[in-house]
Amino acid sequence: MISQEQFNTELDLIISNAIREDIGDGDHTSLSCIPADASGKAKLLVKDEGIIAGVAFAKMVFAYVDADLEVETLINDGEKVTYGDIVFYVSGKSQSILQAERLVLNAMQRMSAIATKTRFFMDLLEGTKTKVLDTRKTTPGIRALEKWAVKIGGGENHRFALYDMVMIKDNHIDFAGGITQAITKTKQYLKEKELDIKIIVEARDLDEIKEILSNDGVYRILIDNFNYEDTRKAVELIGEKCLTESSGGINEETIRKYAECGVDFISSGALTHSVYNLDLSLKAID
Repeated sequence: MISQEQFNTELDLIISNAIREDIGDGDHTSLSCIPADASGKAKLLVKDEGIIAGVAFAKMVFAYVDADLEVETLINDGEKVTYGDIVFYVSGKSQSILQAERLVLNAMQRMSAIATKTRFFMDLLEGTKTKVLDTRKTTPGIRALEKWAVKIGGGENHRFALYDMVMIKDNHIDFAGGITQAITKTKQYLKEKELDIKIIVEARDLDEIKEILSNDGVYRILIDNFNYEDTRKAVELIGEKCLTESSGGINEETIRKYAECGVDFISSGALTHSVYNLDLSLKAID
């Protein structure tokens, strides 16, 4: 994963771009019917059940829109919520609250859905050593939020993008002329560029795993689309030589069985690409 500093930069970019997209040259509805000096208070109301995520991000949004907005937090990121819960109160200029409302809700609804699904998957793995990883199958432009939500839900982040980890997959292997060629070229490239990033290599069968193991410098082997029996064999072959990761259509019905094969990680694009937003609303208080 990228550094915390770079991650924070991504969040800043998300906020500035989203506010630009939403407000443009002004929130003319609020500007036209609410006095500039009017103040108010609103509550973040839960109308669903799940894991709340995005509280810290909401505070960043409120501060960006208006540094004088005040937030009173009642429920923190990562906590379970149910219908009728109030997550926080925000108070200050009414126009400012309304300008921040849609970004806060869009982000929190999405993040909470991802955190909820991640926690569900993690609960299915209770008692095993296996951890759940996200993927790059994220919504363009808000990857940082979605990966943050996975962490809040108890999962782990895979690489953030193409630049912070090498992941040699089937197409790379085929274009490079084979596994050994791809690994050799990659190691030489990293040396020439003086890049200190980890290498993951995907395997399509047990023979490919054997060839990967004949090369040094591989951090993790991606055991892709294997059945349970071959996954167990792969884990035995790899042993302590490097870390293991299962992937490929793994769902709530199969994730536990793959974990019981002994893999270190299971990656799932479904954490971010197949979720339904948690129902939240921001309601003015009289």
